[in-house]
Amino acid sequence: MDDYRRIADEIAGAITDGRLRPGRQLPTQRAFARSRGIANSTAGRVYRELARRGLTTGEVGRGTFVRAGQGAGGGTTGGQVALAEPADAPVDLELNYPAVPEQAELLAAGMAPLLRADALGAALAPVGAAGTGAARQAFAALLSDERRSGGGRMDGARTGGDLSGGDRSGGDREVAPEIAGEELLFAGNGRQAVAAALSALVPPGHRLGVEALTYPVVKAVAQRLGITLVPLAVDEHGLLPDAVATAHRAAPLRAVYVQPRLQNPLGGSLPYERTAALAEELRRLDLPVVEDAIWSFLRPVLTALADLAPERTVLVDSLSKRLAPGLTTGFAVVPAALRERIAGALRSGGWTPSGFALEAAVRWIGDGTVAEVAAAKRADAVARQLLAREVLAGQRVRADPCSYYLWWELPASWRAETFVAAAARASIAVTPAAAFAADPRRSPSAVRVALASPPLPVLTRALETLARIARGTAEEWTE
Repeated sequence: MDDYRRIADEIAGAITDGRLRPGRQLPTQRAFARSRGIANSTAGRVYRELARRGLTTGEVGRGTFVRAGQGAGGGTTGGQVALAEPADAPVDLELNYPAVPEQAELLAAGMAPLLRADALGAALAPVGAAGTGAARQAFAALLSDERRSGGGRMDGARTGGDLSGGDRSGGDREVAPEIAGEELLFAGNGRQAVAAALSALVPPGHRLGVEALTYPVVKAVAQRLGITLVPLAVDEHGLLPDAVATAHRAAPLRAVYVQPRLQNPLGGSLPYERTAALAEELRRLDLPVVEDAIWSFLRPVLTALADLAPERTVLVDSLSKRLAPGLTTGFAVVPAALRERIAGALRSGGWTPSGFALEAAVRWIGDGTVAEVAAAKRADAVARQLLAREVLAGQRVRADPCSYYLWWELPASWRAETFVAAAARASIAVTPAAAFAADPRRSPSAVRVALASPPLPVLTRALETLARIARGTAEEWTE
């Protein structure tokens, strides 16, 4: 009989649409059987089917929990993606929505001239992937200014397994080149820019190299595009250049997706020498690369991969973290040889930008609002990391002192899913490592904690609660 599959499909749908969130504990099989009016053996088949699809994980003596980063299709690319919607829990340490007190007033001032009838009429006109001349000029200036803020310095990339700040080495390097407006293409947001780049570079059925722990949206995009993800080894700094060559020898890659600066979720950044080695390896293998720079405004002193291999790097960025997620623009610095392919992907995917959002961004860049808000958020991120270091002292936590998230390797008594479930019972949402794992079979016992969204007093209480949970046992917190 296929009744058990029908029931499994129903539960899978609840997981996929978010009604059952990652870390949620399912009833015991006996209780599930009673609630459904089915035999215990049928309930057992339902649970085995959910596990086979990669939707749940079972822990002897503890129960069955919804996994993160998985979908009904299973496989290594995953389907259901954490970090897609705000958490149901009152304290959301899953998504990062950085905000500072002064940003609303600053944004309102820049928006006021746009509400005049003549300006509004122009802003509501359709816009293509190339944006407008004013947008290309403004965004090129923004990126060039941020690059100059780090010019003449070699990276002192943050590494290591605590919140102490790490060593920073200095030295001279060439100032990063200016960005030209004609290199820019625009999307509605950063996720759309990433999707367009991957769609243009990797045909269905082909292989994309990604960090072993990577941005969850890339997993979902790859699944929808029929792209096979290939996990690449990382260390505390980030991607290992040799891992790209090893994977490419096993079976050809078509491209690589990487986050060299403030890698999400691990928080590491590639030192200058590692970035240069990666650029050289990609050049030797003749591989294009998508460089995700969404968080790079928090560490503008670090060298971009696009600085060292501009002919093969698509650098993707967005204003959502610098400003606010509700009115954002994604953009990409694209080599001339790839421009038409990526512009075509933006058009065919319906990912071209909103004219209104683009015009608002031009004004906010021009009047200094973007720079001022970004600077305030850099200071805010540092303050939140200092708070986390104090509250989580003694825990195995890794983070860049300038970032809005941290990576927490849990005590041996905990597994990620049970810790997430315990946190949820305390009305706190955090993200298990499985959400980021390119290969769901290899997921460490760790969670990512996003620090940006709650007010500082709420964040303090939430971190204190998480620390108490970690010092206890799963049996104490999930019974």
